[in-house]
Amino acid sequence: MEHKLYKTLVYIAVILTLTWLGWTIYDSFFSHVEPGDNAYLTANNFFQDGHYQSALTTYEEALQENPLHIYALRGKARTLLQLGEYKRALRAFNEAIAREPNFAGAYANRGVLYDRMGQHEAALQDYDKALNMDNSLSEGPGWLTRFFRLQPEKPPTIAERAQYLREQLALPVSKRLLKVPEVDEQQRPYQQ
Repeated sequence: MEHKLYKTLVYIAVILTLTWLGWTIYDSFFSHVEPGDNAYLTANNFFQDGHYQSALTTYEEALQENPLHIYALRGKARTLLQLGEYKRALRAFNEAIAREPNFAGAYANRGVLYDRMGQHEAALQDYDKALNMDNSLSEGPGWLTRFFRLQPEKPPTIAERAQYLREQLALPVSKRLLKVPEVDEQQRPYQQ
C-alpha cells in the first residue's frame, strides 16, 4: 500500500513540476504583454490591499504607457470612487462606458458611484442595466474572492441594493431611508 501511495505522490509531483515549468516558459517567452499591463497588474495589487493612492498613481502610469488600456481606465475609476473623488470617478466611468458599452461591470460600478453621490434614481438605472446585461452580477463575489479579501460575510450585492432602492423610492419622500452608512460602506466595486 505504501509503495502505491509513494508512486502516486511522485507522479503528482512530476506533473505539477512540469506544469509549472511549462507555464514559466510560456509566460516568459510566448505570452503577449501590452504596454501598460505590468503597471496595471501592480495597481490592481495596490487596490486589493487598500492602498488607493498608490493604486491611482500606478493606474495613471499604465494609462500614460497606453492611453487605450481599458482595464487601467476602469481601475482608475474604481480607485477614484474609493478615494471619494466622485466627479473624477464619474468622468472615468463615463469614458470607460463610452469606449466599451457592453461591459456590465462598468454600469454596476457607476451605479455604486451614483448611490454614494445620493443620485439614487440614476444608481437604480445603472444597477438594472448591469443586471440585464449580466445576471451573474447579482451573485456578488464568491467565497474564494471573499477569502482573499478577508471578508467572511457576503457583502450586499447590486441586485439587493437595487431591490432596496426600488422599495424605498416607492415610499413617500418623508419615509425613505436611502443611506445606511455602516451597510453602504460594505459594498465594494465590481472588479474584472
